[in-house]
Order: sequence, then structure tokens, then C-alpha cells
Amino acid sequence: MELLFDALRHHTELALFLTLAVGYWFGDLKFGSFSLGVVPSTLIAGLIVGQLGIKMPDVLQQTFFLSFLFAVGYSVGPQFFASLKKDALPQVAFTLIVCASGFATAWMAAKVMGYGPGLAAGLVAGGLTNSGTIGVAAANIGQVGLDAARSAAEASLIGIAYAVTLPFSGIFTAWFLSSAAPKFLRVDLPKVSKELEAKMGTHAATGELAYQPVVARAYRLANATLVGRTPRELNGALQGAVVTRFRQGNTIVDAAAQSVIPQGATLVLSGSPHALFAANETIGPEVEDNELLAYPAEELDIVVTNKKAVGRTVQELEQHELGRYGRRLFLMRVTRGGQPIATTPDVRIEHWDVLTIRGDRKNVDDLAKSLGTPDRPSSKSDVAFLGVGIVIGGLVGLITFEVGGVPLGLSTGVGTLLAGLMCGYLRSKYRTFGGIPAPALWVFNNVGLSGFIAGIGLNAGPGLVSGLETYGVGLVISGLVVTFVPLMVGLLLGKYVFKFHPTILLGAVAGARTFTPALGAIQQAAQSTLPAVGYTLPYALGRIILAIFGIAILLVTK
Repeated sequence: MELLFDALRHHTELALFLTLAVGYWFGDLKFGSFSLGVVPSTLIAGLIVGQLGIKMPDVLQQTFFLSFLFAVGYSVGPQFFASLKKDALPQVAFTLIVCASGFATAWMAAKVMGYGPGLAAGLVAGGLTNSGTIGVAAANIGQVGLDAARSAAEASLIGIAYAVTLPFSGIFTAWFLSSAAPKFLRVDLPKVSKELEAKMGTHAATGELAYQPVVARAYRLANATLVGRTPRELNGALQGAVVTRFRQGNTIVDAAAQSVIPQGATLVLSGSPHALFAANETIGPEVEDNELLAYPAEELDIVVTNKKAVGRTVQELEQHELGRYGRRLFLMRVTRGGQPIATTPDVRIEHWDVLTIRGDRKNVDDLAKSLGTPDRPSSKSDVAFLGVGIVIGGLVGLITFEVGGVPLGLSTGVGTLLAGLMCGYLRSKYRTFGGIPAPALWVFNNVGLSGFIAGIGLNAGPGLVSGLETYGVGLVISGLVVTFVPLMVGLLLGKYVFKFHPTILLGAVAGARTFTPALGAIQQAAQSTLPAVGYTLPYALGRIILAIFGIAILLVTK
């Protein structure tokens, strides 16, 4: 074992990956319906491994941290800027008040308990269950006017306070919002959620929907009155379905050809399930023909950049562009500024709109060339976009000004978070650059944060035992108080002031607390996915506010 310990002491990179391995393994374990989570587990693993006297270099910690902050901003950027619309003001105000109540409670608890900035920052991060707070606090502890020795001492206490408070606060938050809060609100949560689903015209579902808006089926032409028509002529009798190809003897004929369709030919029809159901009566019986149906189709997002396409209505687009191949391509949806819009016939296409088109792959590719730029799913990340965004955000964060003789600034961390927000918004609006696939974003987000948290644990490890002996019980009680007060403020505020629907309210409280496991627990209790409607905006805003609290708590408790 001593050989292993020596290897870990002399090769910090091995200690880091050991910490990540243990943290992710234990964090994914479930105890009934509860799991501790990766971040607190990684911190605890770092604190334990750190007992060997291992120190992680600051530059490596900051690299992980900036990757995480950019990914957070990039992920929530579209929702954040969409939240600035007037109809979202109640949720914005709600989030600000809930977060402020949590900060005020943490500050008062720190004053009562006599905590310095390190313990206070860990209390805010753990009690309000926000991992970004601990990162911002740890990155800025040396910039609040403390001497070097005290800064180092306080920095080591941030991770200890966070590790002690977060597990208890997380368990309590998930239990309270899913079990106690509905009783406090005096509602049958599954019942009111089903009623809201009916009102909104939605239904709870998980995974991929069985329903598909456009499907393809094979039919045998048995209606003698339709024999001898070309595919284009036959489309007029199909009530929304179209012929995409047909079999004439042993030959498969493309629908763009001018060949007439003979008696008994097998047709491939594409369209809505309703249109194909009607075709069964109009054309003839459905048959199996796997070879005929085995043609490459694609659903593709096309970014409108061609000026000739701008200004056309949806009706004009469908008549002149989608129908010019002999078979009609299907316009599935239109997205503008990252938000879907209604595709009524009179809606005009604007520059940078994203049209989702489905049809034969060759024709979809041809349409993309005439309308603009295809935006296909890719495993490639725009690393140049990411790198420039972090550099610009970091440089903005380095700008400082003095308050009371103390130099203050956003810090590279908050600057990078704001850059991520802007970059995520630009990507949602202008889909021709800046793509980061979801799996890559997951790595930047989760491994970035976990790597930074592992470093905090490793560096704080030597002071863990004495810290628990000195502060353990008081921190647990303080953390639960900091957790409980904003939960109650949120429930009372949402019920009596903003008058949110209970299902939306519980999601909004979980979002303002930025605690995703609580959302899962609420959805299970509600037997509905609708709590997520209230969760998104408060979560996007709460992540930013609570991260900034990492600096604010240092300033008021130094």
C-alpha cells in the first residue's frame, strides 16, 4: 500500500483520476430512490485521498473550472435570454427573491455561528445545493483583501463546509418538495398535474414517442378510376399523402418520373397517419414490400441563409420548393431564435430561421443547397468557438475596479460563465457555427466540475478531520436552516403572491434551488413531466445568481 501511496503523492494526475473514479462510482449508487450524486461524492473522495498530502496544481483546477462554467452558460444561454421576455418576469422575480432569501439566511447563520468567509461560502454552496457557488468562491478567495496565510486557511474550509452540508441539504430538499410540500399546499399532486396536462393539451411521456407525424407505407393500386395517372396526378386524390415511388413489375420507379401507374402497381405513400388511413380506402389494401420501402430518408435542419428564400410564406415554400421534386418534402417545424413557431400557411420565413425538412435524402440535400446551410448532427465540436469564448470571457472578467480600496472584478470564472451564455444564445440563433454536441458538452460540464471539485477535496483533505471535529454538527444544523428557509419562502411566494399552479410551482422552487435531483423526485410524485415547465427558467437564472453569491458571501464575511 505504501508503494501505491507514494505513486499517488508523486503523480497528482493519478490521484485525480482515482478521485474521479471513486466519486462517479459511489455517486451513481442508489440507496432506495436516493443517490448521493457525483459532485458531493467526488468531493468526499477527494477529501479522503487528500489525507495522503496530495496537492493539485492551481492551473489544472482552473482549466477544469473554466470548462465547466462555459458549458453551463452554453447550455442555458437560449433559455436565459428567452427568459428576458416580458411574460417571464414573474418567474424571474420569483427566482431572485428565493435566491436572495437563501443568501440572507446563510449570511445570518454565518454571523450567529461566527463563520469566516471559507465556512460561509461552503455553507451557501451546500445549503443552497449549488456546486457552481463553491467553484466561484474557491477561485476568488484570494481576491478579497485577506493575507496569504488566511486565504489559504479559509480556502481549505470551503470544501469541508460544502462536503458536510450538501448531502443533508440535498436529501432534505428532494424529500420536502416531493412529499411534504404537496401536503403543505393541500393538493393531490398527481390529480392536479393530470388536470393541467389536459388543459395544456399535453401528456406525460418518457423516451421516444410511438407517434410519428410522417410515415411511409406500401399500398396496392386496386381503384380502377386511378389507373393510368402519373404520381403527380395521383397526389391530388390522396388528401395529404403523396406517392414517393412505385413498383411496376420488377422495376422500382421514382415518383419524379412521368410514367403512368398501371393496375396492381405497389405504391409507397408518405404522409400523416390520418392521410394514410384514408388512402387505404382510396388506393387499395396495404401490403408488405420491404425492398420498395428501403429507400434512404432523412429529417434535416436547414438554416435559411439564401436571400431568395427570405420573405416567402410557408404556403409558397411548400408549393414551389418542397413540391418541385415530384414528391412532396415535408416541413416538420420552423424554429426561430431557438424557439419553435406556428407553421401556418401565411407565416413568412425569415433569415436564420431553421426549417426541419423530412423526405428522400437526395432531395433534402438539394433543397438545403437552395435554401441555405444544412445543420446535421455531428460528433465534432467547434473548439475554436469554445476557446475564443473562454478567452474573451476571461479577459472581460479580469477588468477590475476598486471599492473601499479592494480591487474587485467579475473574475475569469464569472466572465467565462457570461461568455458561455452569449455563445449558447448565438448558437441557438445562428446555427451555422459554434456547435458542441451534447456528449462533448456533458464532458465539459460534468468532468470539468468534477475535476475542479476533486482538486478542492485533494487540497483540503489534510484539514478534514480537524474541521469535522470543530464544525461538523453546527454546519449540519446551519445547512438545514439555509435549505429550509428559501424552500418555504418559495412555496408561500408562489402560492399567495404569484399564484403559480402547484405543479409548476414545485418545479420552479427546485429550479431556483438549482437542484436537479429534486425535479426528478417531484416528477415521480406528480406522475408527470410538467414540473419541468416551471424548472427551466429559474434553473437557468439561479445557476448564475448562486454562482455570483460565491463572491458576495466572501465580501460580507471577510
